Amino acid sequence: MATKYYTHFVTGTGKARSAPGNEWSGVVELREPLTQGRANRELRSLLAQSFDLDTDEIRILHWARLH
Repeated sequence: MATKYYTHFVTGTGKARSAPGNEWSGVVELREPLTQGRANRELRSLLAQSFDLDTDEIRILHWARLH
């Protein structure tokens, strides 16, 4: 069963956090729940793949599991 997460993140920021980026929010559906210790890294990796970006170009602002 899929697990859904609300995500709020910025793309295109790169390593320089002061660089302007695009802000996004939405629901991400995963086959397995995120692991507690690596949730941000796992979400960044998934979003980077979806947007064809490097993981350092994704900054997660907020995420929450939907019930």
